[in-house]
Amino acid sequence: MTKEEYRLYIDEIITRVEKARLAVSSHHIVKIVAASKYVDSQAVKKLYEIGQRAFGENRVQDLRKKANELEDLPLEWHFIGSLQKNKINNLLDINPFLFQSLDSLELAYELQKKLQKRDMVLDTLLQINSAKEESKHGFLPEVAKDAFYEIRENCPNINLKGVMSIGAHTDDKEKIKQSFDTTYKIFQDLENVSICSMGMSGDFELAIECGSNMVRLGSIMFPGGIK
Repeated sequence: MTKEEYRLYIDEIITRVEKARLAVSSHHIVKIVAASKYVDSQAVKKLYEIGQRAFGENRVQDLRKKANELEDLPLEWHFIGSLQKNKINNLLDINPFLFQSLDSLELAYELQKKLQKRDMVLDTLLQINSAKEESKHGFLPEVAKDAFYEIRENCPNINLKGVMSIGAHTDDKEKIKQSFDTTYKIFQDLENVSICSMGMSGDFELAIECGSNMVRLGSIMFPGGIK
């Protein structure tokens, strides 16, 4: 795929995002985060060259490697994977633009300790397991709101900017929609939040329809791995 072909391909995805957001409201803005976990730094650079700025990684070591290799580019790095407590310092060394996957109180309190020691503040999203799937991390919907305010009150170095969730793992569109609706309702009930991160390559249009203003698109942004 030539650079121009790639640009046209990405334009088609942006058009789909635009169509979905306009169906919600002309005032509804949606940010695309390119999830680059399966591609190398060169693929990230090629997407950057046609206008993408925000990229998400699932593993701290991959984020560090790509951030170092591409340090000359003004990229906005998001951490979107499950964070192990023993990797907190490694993540804070990178100081990502946004940590999207705070999935437990235990992690929140450990993160707060490390942030306080460094006199750092980290923009963060609360991960909600809205489909209640055992394979997924995150707070269950019925405790998410209380957990959000507990963290906001007791962890001042964690700047909670909103919520994140992954749609239900099923081909049943109605169940996926229900999981997004559940997350969005929690988002609406929270005070002083701005980000509702929902939707990936296979379901982003539905997520936007349900209120998402940030989508995490992986494979669709890197067709064939884009070498």
